[in-house]
Amino acid sequence: MCFSIRTATVAGVAAVLFSGALQAQDEGGVDIDQDVLDLFIESRIQQPADLATPEQVDTLRDQLTNIYLLSEQPRADELKADPKIKAQLELQTRVTIAQAVAQDFVMRNQATDEEMKSLYDEQVQAAPPIEYKARHILVETQAEAQGIIKELEGGADFAELATEKSTGPSGPSGGDLGWFSPDRMVPEFSLAVAELEDGAYTENGVQTQFGWHVILREDSRESTPPPYDSMREILKQRVESMKLQEFIEGLQD
Repeated sequence: MCFSIRTATVAGVAAVLFSGALQAQDEGGVDIDQDVLDLFIESRIQQPADLATPEQVDTLRDQLTNIYLLSEQPRADELKADPKIKAQLELQTRVTIAQAVAQDFVMRNQATDEEMKSLYDEQVQAAPPIEYKARHILVETQAEAQGIIKELEGGADFAELATEKSTGPSGPSGGDLGWFSPDRMVPEFSLAVAELEDGAYTENGVQTQFGWHVILREDSRESTPPPYDSMREILKQRVESMKLQEFIEGLQD
């Protein structure tokens, strides 16, 4: 088996750090702030530190002690002067502070009902006025698409052909795409569907970046926007993201 010595070394260091192998005790002189320990626990168990079991706390305290022991060795001060390590520490500090500033900005500039309602109205206004229900058969070549159309003209069932011949993920379900708005599909596909009548299929293959399609438009209806209340959390995140982006662009200017 061939493997990188550097990769193996890094993996070995990580294994020692997070195995508790050094088994250092608090009386050994390692002074760990409780806030640091809590943050380390939360980062490892992905939930609040006070939800950690006593066994988890003991294990993670040992792991953090290992980190402290190594980082406080005399050699550590020499390594801190290495340009790459200095750059890494600087970057980690900057990222942490930037994330804290961004979160603080969002907390102090939360989306209002008026802002969310305004964005909702804009999106409803911009949404396509019609939705389609369609099936399709995806193949690799134009010749295959035209062969399928000839079979349809001969009375073949569209769903059965899709199940048998389509290479797309909807093939096993007879090519069923369900209801969709035109903006959810690539332009060539949406245009072809819009030009069909309900119940009609394309007379020629439709080429997109995915291959060649034979499309059956089963039905159409006026689009109905989702209720405002069901979109509140998404709208809140979107408005606050826009505010933060505007703030950052102001800093760039």
